[in-house]
Amino acid sequence: MRAVADTESLSVSEVPDPVAGPGEVVIDVVAAGVNRADLLQRRGAYPPPKGASEILGLEVSGRISALGPGADGWRV
Repeated sequence: MRAVADTESLSVSEVPDPVAGPGEVVIDVVAAGVNRADLLQRRGAYPPPKGASEILGLEVSGRISALGPGADGWRV
């Protein structure tokens, strides 16, 4: 069964590659999920944390590809 339900269509687009900021890592995403919180954020009903990305997908799996300054304990 395949099912995606939302009142407006979602799309996949090319966006600029992210840059790791202080204490952050960049992940080359292999798989991502769009969950209820993502859809609520999209509708403005669940505000994301200040400074969070506008890209949907709170749950991801992948490999770390870049480290920002102070991202201690992680490796590429």
